[in-house]
Amino acid sequence: MPAKILFVDDEPDLESLISQRFRKKIRAEEYQVFFASNGIEALSKLQEQPDIDIVLTDINMPVMDGITLLGKLNEIASLVKTVVISAYGDLGNIRKAMNGGAFDFLTKPINFQDLEITINKTLSYVQQLKENERIRQEREEKLRQSEAREREKAIQLEMALQNLQNTQAQLIQTEKMSSLGQLVAGVAHEINNPVNFIYGNLTYVNEYTNKLLNLINIYEQYNDRSHLEIKALIEEIDLEFIREDLPKMLSSMTVGAERIRKIVLTLRNFSRLDEAEMKPVDIHEGIDSTLMILQSRLKPKPDCPPIQIIQEYGDLPKVECYTSQLNQVFMNLLSNAIDALNYYDRERSQEQIKNEPSTITICTSLVNRDWVRICIKDNGPGMTSDVRKRLFSPFFTTKPVGEGTGLGLSISYQIVVDKHGGDLKCFSQPDRGAEFVIEIPVRQSDRVQMKAS
Repeated sequence: MPAKILFVDDEPDLESLISQRFRKKIRAEEYQVFFASNGIEALSKLQEQPDIDIVLTDINMPVMDGITLLGKLNEIASLVKTVVISAYGDLGNIRKAMNGGAFDFLTKPINFQDLEITINKTLSYVQQLKENERIRQEREEKLRQSEAREREKAIQLEMALQNLQNTQAQLIQTEKMSSLGQLVAGVAHEINNPVNFIYGNLTYVNEYTNKLLNLINIYEQYNDRSHLEIKALIEEIDLEFIREDLPKMLSSMTVGAERIRKIVLTLRNFSRLDEAEMKPVDIHEGIDSTLMILQSRLKPKPDCPPIQIIQEYGDLPKVECYTSQLNQVFMNLLSNAIDALNYYDRERSQEQIKNEPSTITICTSLVNRDWVRICIKDNGPGMTSDVRKRLFSPFFTTKPVGEGTGLGLSISYQIVVDKHGGDLKCFSQPDRGAEFVIEIPVRQSDRVQMKAS
């Protein structure tokens, strides 16, 4: 590749002299020379030939002089080296040019032997600069490639770790919920049989009791109660009290048995082990079943006041979903809300608790004919934006060691988003409570068809 040299001088004969002097090198393509009569033309030529190696410029020129051109070249072409040319008596401008960054200088009249030596010396320096720049760029490119590879590796490792954590979280939570579901279903089944036995027989006990009481009433009408032994026994057993209390006792036993039956039904509805397939269900039944199981945690305790549940249910259609998994989401969100409120109440004064009692508000609504929304909101301590950003990450928890696994919200997110194609968001600020919003499609079959198409 020829060395590219730009001569800038307003002398009209310079181009022919240079071309004649260096004709052999030009013909052999060792040099490629360009000419300009002032600084403006030189800058224009540099735009056309940005890889020029050397600029040899006269200092005194019209339009733009050599000193000004030198300053421009220093700004736009750091690898181009400039040799200034001026009359011997113009040493002040030569010194100014050298101080301004000129590589070398020549005096007029030009000695062509000195010119060739200066050009070769400058070219050698420029070539070394360009070689150094090439090596630097190669090193930078290798460094960029290496950094890119390391970044890619880091991203892949991060993704692998996240996938591993998600898988581990799913396995732990699935096993935990499966064990819980089997336990709940087993307990419900074991309780159900004796409860049905008791509940079914209470009807007959009540009937038999009424008949016996009627028999005693009739017997008293036709027999003398003055017999001493009978009179003593009536007083001893307090027959009048038994007549009054026995029906009440049977009624209370019937109410208690009925409540146990409802609890058993709630447990069975919550576990739903026999309903692993997706099917249309009443969302409100799942929420109510979860609240029934959590009932004991909502009641007042020595260190925590009661938690009020506000249910604002909309008119929802049946929603196609994995019932037990969605119930698991309700359980996780409501349990976290209860924990947050209990923690908050320990920090608040009795006056504050009285003025603003702990509440959990559950709202359901129809977003449109294809989507439903479930909002679970508490008036607890809320959370910072940093906590909110990491809320759905596996194993992240703000609870003390031993009190939280950091899996509940992560699994809930996967159930809502991955399993049901929905959305789970959290809105919260410190001291302003937290609201979790679930949105899921009414018909999963439509979503699957859209995804397939």
